[in-house]
Amino acid sequence: MRERIREAINQSISAKQAILANDGLMQTIEAVVEACVSAFIQDGKILFCGNGGSAADAQHLAAEFSGRFYFDRPPLFAEALHVNTSFITAVANDYDFNEIYARMVRAAGRQGDLLFCLSTSGNSPNILKAALAAREQGMIVVGMTGSKGGQLRPQCDFLFDAPSDDTPRIQECHMLIGHIICELVEQRMFT
Repeated sequence: MRERIREAINQSISAKQAILANDGLMQTIEAVVEACVSAFIQDGKILFCGNGGSAADAQHLAAEFSGRFYFDRPPLFAEALHVNTSFITAVANDYDFNEIYARMVRAAGRQGDLLFCLSTSGNSPNILKAALAAREQGMIVVGMTGSKGGQLRPQCDFLFDAPSDDTPRIQECHMLIGHIICELVEQRMFT
């Protein structure tokens, strides 16, 4: 058991070292920070969507923006699209589960807003439909996937393709990148 614990930790460290060595990914983080700041300055918003653990990560990151990260400051408009369970279950029942996020993107998304799409495979049908709806609304689509990017890759303005094919390691990378973005947006806007 101890060996598996060490192996999991080393895999996580290796994935993060690969992020650190990827200059293109660093540039993407900087560009997404600028896009977030621009959206907030223009009274826009950031929406998040994901399934399962990625939904939890989406909600976590939205809360970092709308609540606080490192210090007290005014809230920023960010929301995870799955938090209204009545809406989700109604749309899934009346239309289709694959429409749950796209429908809310059409209702809430505006040109210049951002949609963060978290999908470790990059192939979740409801996430793909949300990205398409966001593009139709004139939103900026930020994908967070595993190394392959999946079908989400071509629908993104920016893609964080975590350097792993292992779901837990991918999600750990997404949270690291998400926290860095939250920190830098907060610094740019309030210091």
